Amino acid sequence: MKATEVGAVMTRDVVTAAYGTPLGDVVRVLGERRVGGLPVTDEDGRVIGVISTPDLARSRPRRTPEGASGPGWAGLISRMPGLGRARTAGDVMTAPAVTVGARATVTEASWLMTGHGVARLPVVDDEERLVGIVTRGELLRPVLRTDAEIERAVRRDVLGATLWLTPRALAVAVEDGVVTLTGRLEKRGDVDMAVRAASRINGVVAVVDQLSYRVDDTRAAVETAGIAGAVGTEEPVAGT
Repeated sequence: MKATEVGAVMTRDVVTAAYGTPLGDVVRVLGERRVGGLPVTDEDGRVIGVISTPDLARSRPRRTPEGASGPGWAGLISRMPGLGRARTAGDVMTAPAVTVGARATVTEASWLMTGHGVARLPVVDDEERLVGIVTRGELLRPVLRTDAEIERAVRRDVLGATLWLTPRALAVAVEDGVVTLTGRLEKRGDVDMAVRAASRINGVVAVVDQLSYRVDDTRAAVETAGIAGAVGTEEPVAGT
């Protein structure tokens, strides 16, 4: 079982701007692509900032340029304030950019997006080079599951693939994405494993643990470690 990674849902065909890209070109691309923002990269493909429609609205208003009064999204963008003083993408971009790794899970990316109040994240590889971009809608797509779909995933991936049990070995109830696990397992470690595995299922909001166990194998492990430590620290007998 593996949570969906950002690399599986991101858009790979990403239009970018350089620090010195004229702002008029940025506005044109935003309108043509019908997107709300794009990454700004350096000569090595590393993300140095992000420019979005709010970035274009941070300065004083300017008059509408000739020929920019037509209908449509591009026309609205061209009439946004903030373009009078700025000349390049680097003048208005938000930096440093908030990025996410391609191997991060969609849940981790969602938390990052929410915490920073952004609607899109440039996706980078291990060397911080741009490999894609992901939006809130793309992150939500794989996690929008019905309760019935989540229950099937829990029975298959947690009970079957993780615990090697039959699909009906435990009671699994799902309501609004909250999974409740009820039943008895052999070891306490199995309980912890089941809860962790269920929490990683796409679409799961929370896990309610109502599981019991027959043997506390975690206590036995602690006691064994304590005995080993005591033996290892025993003081040598004088004269030996």
